[in-house]
Amino acid sequence: MPGITVEVWGAGERVVLVHGSLATGPSEWRCQRPLADEGYEVVVPTRRAYVHTSVGEDFLSDGADVAELLGDGAHLVGHSYGGLAALVAADLRPEAVRSLVLAEPPLFQVAADHPAVRRLELRLRAAFASRTGDREFLEHFLHVVGVPVDELSAALLDELVALVPALRRARQPWEARVPVDGLRTAPYPVVAVSGRHDEAFHAVCAALAHDHRAELRVIQGAGHEVQTVAEEFNAVLRDLWHGSRERAPDGVSGRCRLGHGSATGPSGTPAPG
Repeated sequence: MPGITVEVWGAGERVVLVHGSLATGPSEWRCQRPLADEGYEVVVPTRRAYVHTSVGEDFLSDGADVAELLGDGAHLVGHSYGGLAALVAADLRPEAVRSLVLAEPPLFQVAADHPAVRRLELRLRAAFASRTGDREFLEHFLHVVGVPVDELSAALLDELVALVPALRRARQPWEARVPVDGLRTAPYPVVAVSGRHDEAFHAVCAALAHDHRAELRVIQGAGHEVQTVAEEFNAVLRDLWHGSRERAPDGVSGRCRLGHGSATGPSGTPAPG
């Protein structure tokens, strides 16, 4: 598919995992790779802004790309900014969505009246309006969205700096309306996952549960990077995908640690989203 790259892990029932900002697909979803050994075809795109960093990420065009990856039907998972793209894809092809997981999406419109959400949006607007260097912007941005910067190596931060232009040029959540109203009558189940590390992100997830028919799940211990708490996050996916309470296989537990060359970003590597 022009503009994006796609890795496919395993074979079986299709799953599409959509990464967030400052990340590639494989780096963000490395903790979910074991699901490929459990009867799933795990489709892992890298969104076009992180293939061609001369462009900014755009949840509208990303959503159209993701919609094509759904094939005849797939479970859809989006983390952080990737959750916005997942919502666009689900709106374009609701009949092809078997389930939808939104992990810490910056979907500020659903909780726009919440004081913490207003504060976070204002802080992000200020960050994006600043003229600081990319390294300073990166560390400030990660701090704002709840990524533990002190856990990231200097080498990893250097890798992430190269991805900052895609983020700084992005279509921001407040610059276009994300299609969310259809969730109330969607023919598929929806789960919102909160890391409960930040009042604003939790308010968004709670609003999705209260007003948009999502089930709220909380996974703590990794801030914004909920997918790195591998055992718990993968259990949420399994519970949704086949309704069982099966736990992770032996050897897959705890948090997927972040390290140089193994992750990237706010919503991916270990950074933000």
